[in-house]
Amino acid sequence: MAYNVDKTDEQWREELTPEEYAVLRKAGTERAFVGTYTDTETKGVYSCKACQAELFESDTKFHSGCGWPSFYQPMTDTIEYIEDVSHGMKRVEVRCAKCGSHLGHVFPDGHGTPTGDRYCINSISLTLAPADDA
Repeated sequence: MAYNVDKTDEQWREELTPEEYAVLRKAGTERAFVGTYTDTETKGVYSCKACQAELFESDTKFHSGCGWPSFYQPMTDTIEYIEDVSHGMKRVEVRCAKCGSHLGHVFPDGHGTPTGDRYCINSISLTLAPADDA
C-alpha cells in the first residue's frame, strides 16, 4: 500500500526512540501493563506517534484488562487491516493508514462494547492530545 508519509528506514530511526522504532516500524509489542495509556482516563484524541494521524477518540477507550489500551472503534479511515498469522495465531494487525506504522491488533471479543471489537493498541504507538476541558 502507498502511504501519505513516505520515509526511509534511516529517517524513521532518527525520529523515533529505539523502543518506538521496534514497535511502530518492526511490529513489536511492548510489555503488558507498562504502557503510558493503559489505565489513563484523560479525555482527548489519540494519534499515531510516528505521523500524528488522529486514530481514536477517548470516548471509545475501555478497560478490557488485557494490559494495553483498548478501544472499540477507530476514527473513520485511519486504520489499515492486515492478516497476521505469526506466532502460530491468526489475528488482524492494525496499522496507521497514513504512515503504515504498527499499532497493535483488533479482536472480536470486545464484549459489552457497541461494536463488539477490541482494538488492543501499544501505548508506545500513541500520543494523546487532551481535550480542552480535560
